[in-house]
Amino acid sequence: MKLFELVLKRLVSRGRLTVYYANGKTITVGQPDPAFPDLALRFKDGRVPFDIVKDPRLGMAEAWIDGRVAIEGGGIMEFLSMIRANNPWEQGKSIETKNLLKRSVGSVRQKLWRANHKARSKANVAHHYDLSGALYALFLDRDRQYSCAYYPDADNEAGIGLEQAQEDKKAHIAAKLHLKSGMKILDIGCGWGGMALYLHRTCGVDVTGITLSEEQLKVARQRAADAGVADHVRFELIDYRDMKGPFDRIVSVGMFEHVGTAHFRTFFDTCRNLLTPDGVMLVHTIGRMGGPGVTDAFTQKYIFPGGYIPALSEMIAGSEGTRLMVTDVEVLRIHYGLTIREWYRRTMAHKADIVALYDERFFRLWTFYLAGAATVFEHGGMVNFQVQYSRDRRALPITRDYMQEAEAALRGR
Repeated sequence: MKLFELVLKRLVSRGRLTVYYANGKTITVGQPDPAFPDLALRFKDGRVPFDIVKDPRLGMAEAWIDGRVAIEGGGIMEFLSMIRANNPWEQGKSIETKNLLKRSVGSVRQKLWRANHKARSKANVAHHYDLSGALYALFLDRDRQYSCAYYPDADNEAGIGLEQAQEDKKAHIAAKLHLKSGMKILDIGCGWGGMALYLHRTCGVDVTGITLSEEQLKVARQRAADAGVADHVRFELIDYRDMKGPFDRIVSVGMFEHVGTAHFRTFFDTCRNLLTPDGVMLVHTIGRMGGPGVTDAFTQKYIFPGGYIPALSEMIAGSEGTRLMVTDVEVLRIHYGLTIREWYRRTMAHKADIVALYDERFFRLWTFYLAGAATVFEHGGMVNFQVQYSRDRRALPITRDYMQEAEAALRGR
């Protein structure tokens, strides 16, 4: 208990946090701050502080999920915001040699579960994406974009709204693909088909979307049929490693996180071979700052088994040697925090519906996931990378002006 209190005092200086132990003892840390509500944790059994000290993220997560800890004065979002805002990534210490060694050991320890062979990939995808479509419909936008939205005016995100921000994301990506009518596009990890349908509708291209989620495949195919474009927008249940080309363009949004570091080179080799000689690819992925790391225990166990958030250095190392040329890199810093905050708000508004679909425990798990994700983009070491690749240095204009021009035209439609 003393160790727990010592850690808590180091974590919280701004904002006041009170802990009520199961034995009746109380401790308060921090100082009142107008930026934070006064919060309280109420532990319902004596093991909670020990579990948290043993494994801070997983211990707190499981205590929350199991209902062994209650939060007063706010919810899980407010609590995690307090912890992370008190300890922003930018203010951490530079990486020392001993920490590099520790991370290297952790990286080796995770190589087996990161391997992500084909047989495991489909099961990993199903774990998350084959949840009830009714769940995703409750908190995503109408187009079911389950990835970072794009806010051209972050100071007015409430006025922009999630629906428009997701449309702007698709325009932002489409502009980078430098599309021409009649091109053949491969969408790796197509989700529920929104990006593929958008590219055909706005740019007149033919798109093949691939996924390993049977639930997503059903929805995507139905959407294409309902829109009367099934002959131009096709969806297949297939691993990217089994695809045949060629394609003029490849787009991948929110899928690279599931590739696994052991297969980065395979991914880029495969994509290069699927592209035409003047082909272009855009990879949009969550990324980590500060170099390679390890997936936290909560995410690995409950959310994305087999998933790994890459550092930019790992992406580039994975594509080096393939003769794919990196032609543009953009880092989206705040956008996903804004996106997930809205997902969390909608999730909270539909609590009764989600509990009816699953149960109270699942609702608590899902809110912990969303709150943790939002705050790690707001204060932690996660961002989004958009990395553009080309097989030929002359395949794209030599300045970025074409991107802004195409994006403005798409957003004006």
